[in-house]
Amino acid sequence: MSYSRRLLDTYPTTEAPDADVLATAIEALHDCVQACVADVDANLSEPNLMDMVKCIRLCLDCADICTATAGVASRPGAPEAEVIGPLVQVCVASCRLCGDECERHASRHEHCRVCAEACRRCERACRQLLAALK
Repeated sequence: MSYSRRLLDTYPTTEAPDADVLATAIEALHDCVQACVADVDANLSEPNLMDMVKCIRLCLDCADICTATAGVASRPGAPEAEVIGPLVQVCVASCRLCGDECERHASRHEHCRVCAEACRRCERACRQLLAALK
């Protein structure tokens, strides 16, 4: 069992969505942040750096958005639907865009393929979280 799930189980009361869905999303968000940060670092080492600028920017955006979303989602005591819902929607969009861009480079750069995979997993987990929030 993950720390996310274990911590969710310690809440005395919560109005949070399904704990398994929430824990899966939190873990996917953290994994996506790590993948995006690592991909940016690898992109900066590529000889064709100018070809990687869009990928770098989208990865930086995605990492920041996923970090914020994971932070808010990790405080489920009394989630404000007006905050968490739009934040998760933005995360879905950012992961989709970042994943699309990373996939463009995946055949040439393994780090982009791995990052795209993390983005897709996070996008799916956030879509499931959105469904659970309704």
